[in-house]
Amino acid sequence: MHGFGNQADHFLGALAFSKGINRTLVLPPWVEYRYGEAKSIQVPFTTYFETDSLGLYHKVIPMEDFMENVAPIVWEPKKRISFCYVRRSGEKEDSCNAKSGNPFGPFWNTYDIEFVASEFYGPLHYDAQNKDMMNQWKQKYHPAEWPVLAFTGAPASFPVQKENVHLHKYLKWNPDITEKARAFIKKNISGGGFIGIHLRNGQDWVRACQHVKDSPRLFAAPQCVGYKNERGILTQSMCLPQKTEIIKQLKRALKKVNNIRFIFVASDSNHLLDDLKASLRQFNIAVVKLDQANPHLDLAILGQANYFIGNCVSSFSAFAKRERDVKGLPSEFWSFPVPNKSKHEEL
Repeated sequence: MHGFGNQADHFLGALAFSKGINRTLVLPPWVEYRYGEAKSIQVPFTTYFETDSLGLYHKVIPMEDFMENVAPIVWEPKKRISFCYVRRSGEKEDSCNAKSGNPFGPFWNTYDIEFVASEFYGPLHYDAQNKDMMNQWKQKYHPAEWPVLAFTGAPASFPVQKENVHLHKYLKWNPDITEKARAFIKKNISGGGFIGIHLRNGQDWVRACQHVKDSPRLFAAPQCVGYKNERGILTQSMCLPQKTEIIKQLKRALKKVNNIRFIFVASDSNHLLDDLKASLRQFNIAVVKLDQANPHLDLAILGQANYFIGNCVSSFSAFAKRERDVKGLPSEFWSFPVPNKSKHEEL
């Protein structure tokens, strides 16, 4: 999927699935789209995350290590078969067309992988909580005959299944990211606590939020409204809060959380720095952001904030919220739960 947050949701599901069928998970690279690049870039999993912590849950191996040291032995080129639920449209008929389009082609080409055939695994599915289904996978695709299961798309759902959210505790930033986050905080956010906020407001997001009425569980919204809307209805302001709503909620948070001296802003587009500085002048706080865009470093910093306010619908916010839940740190979301309107509310 496009976007790191979405891929992270898929990763947690794939991790659960690999354990469910008792297969080592080959840690895939993260797919990134760089400005001006026609094709996706594959970034090794270990660029951002540790592998040892994942090993506490299940067997894993980075893709690069697998292709260099294991694939030559267990996955010869003549045995490379792509898996998909049903045939996909593309150059070949009755095929997964595993390399058709972007990022599919660039993904496999990064590792010089060609497929000789396709395997349609439907009607099997990848719900790791369904033990009977996991047993069917083991029986149909025994490792002796099928040493490697190479999926065209992630064997996981989006957003992440509720039952797999807890797996985030095994996903740890590597020392490089951890040190960069520590250094930024020490240099720019020392001498008091800080609130981290995520503002998702780029034009693509503005367009996506137009579908709120028709999609009551849009993207990562289940983290707020529940997987069956049992905790409420998704609103436009949860997806795209207005500037006045953001400032009002931040003021409430600043009154609620003690010793806050900074606000750290992560955003895909408009950080609202000038608006926040002007509107929150009375609180004597500094508003900061990274000098250069770095979404992974943003997340690592948000994960350490004294308090966090994120976007219900954003899988990027969902990542930060899951990490903070693991650490027992407090969080909330823009416009959720829906605030009670009061004429006397202090602005």
